[in-house]
Formats: sequence, C-alpha cells, structure tokens
Amino acid sequence: MVLRDVATISSFVEGAPPGELADIIADIKALTVDEPELLQSLGPAFEKYNQEQFATVKLPSGSQQVIISSHNALGHGRYYDVESQTSFSFDHSTQKAAAVQTHVLESKHSDLIKSLLKSVATHSREHYTSASYGVYPIQDDSAVAILLVANKYSPNNFWNGRWRSLYIFTPSTSQLTGDIKVDVHYYEDGNVRLITRKPVSLSLSSSPSSSDIIREIGNEEKQYQAELNRAFNNLSEGAFKGLRRQLPITRQKIEWDKISGYRVLRPTPD
Repeated sequence: MVLRDVATISSFVEGAPPGELADIIADIKALTVDEPELLQSLGPAFEKYNQEQFATVKLPSGSQQVIISSHNALGHGRYYDVESQTSFSFDHSTQKAAAVQTHVLESKHSDLIKSLLKSVATHSREHYTSASYGVYPIQDDSAVAILLVANKYSPNNFWNGRWRSLYIFTPSTSQLTGDIKVDVHYYEDGNVRLITRKPVSLSLSSSPSSSDIIREIGNEEKQYQAELNRAFNNLSEGAFKGLRRQLPITRQKIEWDKISGYRVLRPTPD
C-alpha cells in the first residue's frame, strides 16, 4: 500500500459522519481484504477522528460515558477522566476502553474544575437528552477546557447527528473562547450533510464563579440553537421550494416502482 493510498483512505476515516465510523471500517476491510495490515497504518487517522469528534466510551467499571480528546490525553493511548478520578487505555479502532487505573487531578485550578463539573452536569441535564462532558486543565495549567458532546443516532431513519462544544476559560484574564459545532448526516434516498461552526469569544467579569461561566455558555448555545432553527425554516420555505415542487402538479406522489405503467396524456382533438 503506497503512502498516497493510505492518505486517501485516512481522509475517509477522518471525514466519517457521526456514529458511522464502524461502517467506514467495515467498508475498508471489505475493499482491502488482500491487505489486512492496512488498518494498522490507519491508527493516526482513527486517533485524530476520535479526539476531534469527542468520541465517548463507557469505562469497564463505570456507568457514564467519558470523552476522548486531546485535552485529556496522557500519551501512549491513555486518557483520564476528572469526575471518576481514573485513567484508562483506549483502542481507537474498536473504540473500547481498558486498563482502568486511579488518577488524581493535579492542578492549581482543581477547585474551579470540580465546581465547573457540577455546573456543566446540571446544564447538560437541563438542555440535552443525553450528553457527555469533561473539564480539564490545559496549556501548562494556565487555562481550563470545558467539553460537551451530545450524540443522536437514528440509523433506522437514515440520519445521525452530533453537537460538540469546546470552551477555553483563562482564569488570569477571565476570557472565554471556543466554538460550537453541529454535524448532521441524512442519507435516505440521497446523501445530505450539514456541518456548521459558531466561534465564541466572551470577556467575563473578574473572577467569575463556575455558575457564571456555565450560564454564559448556556446563553451562547441557546442563541445558536435559535439561529439554526431559523436557518432550517428559511431553507424549507425558500431554497428547497425553489429547487422543485413538493408534489407533482397532480398533487400526488409518484410511485417510482410503477413508473413504467405511467403514460403521458395527449390533448384530445377538438
């Protein structure tokens, strides 16, 4: 397998829609049955995908899903979770966790991080049907990363979606920056994908509490949700209607499996 082919296949992995990485891997195996070593060469692509997409995994001894990201990576395939005070190994191709160990948080912002965890947990329960979250010290302990991911998979209805939020809070300046990303894939009788991103940059009051920080985050996410709803309505009522009629001129749906039986009517002679 030449490097160019590995790079091409890696791009498919890194661009996998939400909840569909296993399908991509199955397709790769089927198409490269004569090259079983290929999956091993795709390790960096799997790692990049899982970390950027905030993949979640349930620990063998836990009940909640924890996040995989570059912000809680320990190196050599290991990650840690502040809330459960554990570290674990993670297989990026199978998305399974193992080798759980105790991990104690060491940070000068540990009190803030633990307080933020409680506040973001409340925010998650109030605004998401199901979501995972994490708070971690980053940038040599000079800042705090707040992560939240909510997945909704409905393959039987041919769609999957993911909401990702990443916020960086810098205590020394009270700056809150980051972005919100939404990725939705709809593939019934077609292939439509929506990928959006909203950058966030706020100056908070001096020494804000964890509740203050999460309240500002909630306001940003609520505003973005409203913007998305308006955009969807405009597409439905505007651009999509301009592409084609919702129904044929007969006001009845065409049964495509019976199309051979349809006839074009000719005008009757006067």
